[in-house]
Amino acid sequence: MFGIDPLYSLSGFLVGAIVGLTGVGGGSLMTPLLILLFNVHPATAVGTDLLYAALTKSAGTLVHGVNRNVDWGIVLKLGAGSVTAAVLTLWALSGLKADPAITKLISQVLGGMLILTALTLVLRRWLLGFARSHRELSPTAQTALTVGTGAVIGVLVSVSSVGAGALGVTALMLLYPRLPVLRVVATDVAHAVPLTAVAGLGHWAIGNVDGGMLLSLLVGSIPGILIASWFSPKVPEAVLRLLLGAVLAVVGIKLLTS
Repeated sequence: MFGIDPLYSLSGFLVGAIVGLTGVGGGSLMTPLLILLFNVHPATAVGTDLLYAALTKSAGTLVHGVNRNVDWGIVLKLGAGSVTAAVLTLWALSGLKADPAITKLISQVLGGMLILTALTLVLRRWLLGFARSHRELSPTAQTALTVGTGAVIGVLVSVSSVGAGALGVTALMLLYPRLPVLRVVATDVAHAVPLTAVAGLGHWAIGNVDGGMLLSLLVGSIPGILIASWFSPKVPEAVLRLLLGAVLAVVGIKLLTS
């Protein structure tokens, strides 16, 4: 029987609330939090966080779905690339599990992804303005680039658990500049569910998931994302986004230099 750790639950609640408000922060915050604050092995942190994200974002998707904020067509296109890429990446990682270099690789990829995520958060308004000042691509080009973007995100999420949030939101804003930001966030959260579920189950099969830690995180995160997703249309997220970007940049640099 798994015991509930209140510190994990509190961390889960805070991260879940940030995800519900901004669509960002799941892997970007939880994985480095587990590694740096709780001393969890990087591979275990990634695997546990992926299943945590799948279950947490399922709750957020339910709220966004009821509010009709999700574009399911885009979710299917992203998933066609991301789920396939995740399966192939996990197959490759399973053969390399015993290699000590994998731990270093995960930390380095995670650090780089956090810095990239921070940049996309800080520059989001500029990127949105840039996208909206240009004509939309043709439907064929949009579909091809959406599937390709999904594939890139699938690889990155499988290795580091980061990418489905800020990078997914940024890519959707650039590819679909006429889509309202709330629908972009909701669609990105919905796409993350099948991707993180497949990647998380793959890591579970490899042995990279801590069940007790996962349960403790979920006890806090599901209420956090449900509350935040419900109030997200009413909360200005600009200041939160900039603060989150600064935190991620600092954590990313720490992971790269450790």
